[in-house]
Amino acid sequence: MSSQSVQKGAFTTLISVFFFWGFVAASNDILIPVFKENLHLTQWQSQLVSFAFYVAYTVGSVIYFGLGALTGGDLLNKIGYKNGVALGLVISALGTLLFIPAAQTESFGLFISGLFTVGLGFSLQQTAANPLAINMGDPKTGSQRLSLAGGINNVGTTIGPLLVSLAIFGSVSSNNSIADIGSIQIPYLILGAAFLLVAFLFKISSIPDTLTTADTAVSDDTPSRKSALQYPQLVLGMIAIFVYVGVEVSTVSNLPEFLKQNNGMATDEIAPWVSLYWASLMIGRWTSAVGAFGAEKSTKALLRWLVPYLAFGVFAGVNYILGHSISRFAPYLAVILVIIAADLLSKGSPSRQLLYFSLTAITALLIGMFSSGMISVFAFISVGLFCSTLWPCIFTLAIAGLGKHTNKGSSFLIMMIMGGGIISLLQGWISSDDLLGIQQSYWIGVLCFAYLAFYAVRAKAILKDQGVKIEG
Repeated sequence: MSSQSVQKGAFTTLISVFFFWGFVAASNDILIPVFKENLHLTQWQSQLVSFAFYVAYTVGSVIYFGLGALTGGDLLNKIGYKNGVALGLVISALGTLLFIPAAQTESFGLFISGLFTVGLGFSLQQTAANPLAINMGDPKTGSQRLSLAGGINNVGTTIGPLLVSLAIFGSVSSNNSIADIGSIQIPYLILGAAFLLVAFLFKISSIPDTLTTADTAVSDDTPSRKSALQYPQLVLGMIAIFVYVGVEVSTVSNLPEFLKQNNGMATDEIAPWVSLYWASLMIGRWTSAVGAFGAEKSTKALLRWLVPYLAFGVFAGVNYILGHSISRFAPYLAVILVIIAADLLSKGSPSRQLLYFSLTAITALLIGMFSSGMISVFAFISVGLFCSTLWPCIFTLAIAGLGKHTNKGSSFLIMMIMGGGIISLLQGWISSDDLLGIQQSYWIGVLCFAYLAFYAVRAKAILKDQGVKIEG
């Protein structure tokens, strides 16, 4: 078997875990309004679901970093990448077991403890998987491979809210608007079994155990640095990951409350709209991933127009199968044209894509805050389109040129995923009626994207000064 085919097979196995990350993260957005209603929580208390899950990434990264310091080296290089991902999957599986007593006792504390444990496992998985995805091929297309992996992630984010809502409320035809918290344990226990199965598959896969740092091109006169934190692209990138994950999560985790207050939707009607937000990330990532394939130029041009609508078709198909009306989503077909245009303008450049998508997201948020009805709904949901490829863009820019510090840099970036919990909590707090209110609380997102636009410009200049080439 050629090395090229082994690489493709290994990459296929690697991106399977991205599905799980998406399924759980998006399903949290269904748990938030259910817990709020049934456990009598305030909006900011309900955001503790996101807080517990995303802060677990930081705690996990600190543990990983601490164990590496105690053992006198990088932990993943010692135990191997396959073992690292497999161990992370087992930890996440243990977290799903806590859903049994949590559901039986309707304990909010046990529920978020289970999500925290799942997040701990995801932290280790992501620390290994993201640099591997970038490393398994030409560094210049690393962000596009991460976009492809992110597209698999968003298959999980698209169907996760729908399946969890189905488990809690039953089918659409049942007209059941009363949440059955006890049934929450079912999808998570199935997920736990899947974690264990994939952990076994990882052990026997051809995923590399070590990271070969065929590093991005660096000029010979670039000085070696003693610590990953001495690289400004990483330090600024850590802040960028914090605010990026924060705005991605807070936009959708506060969306159910916006839909209820401003559009009069019941809790059991929210899942398709949450699913559309996460499907928007899938649409954007599939669109960006077109560049990762070695197709002819004319074929790529055609795919850039077809693939986003194919991704939307996945969303529509799943909703149709589950009995949801899909005609109400038709206006979104026009919105997708914006992501196609932004992707074409970026020309595969991580810094350009980060800049253009951030500016477009700011525009979408402003439209959402100063409009009403379905225009505001579609505007807020479209933020998912413009968040879609920001993770791979930031990650690629942040670890470029780190060389032997790449693993540590990756760990520091994963640590900053806690932004998903902290910024969600912040937006939930200022969304109270005596402060900004739910619609105007999205100013938080505007500030986040403003920093990301700054990072796009600044990181490009830093890498140019260091002689690091990651863009054509």
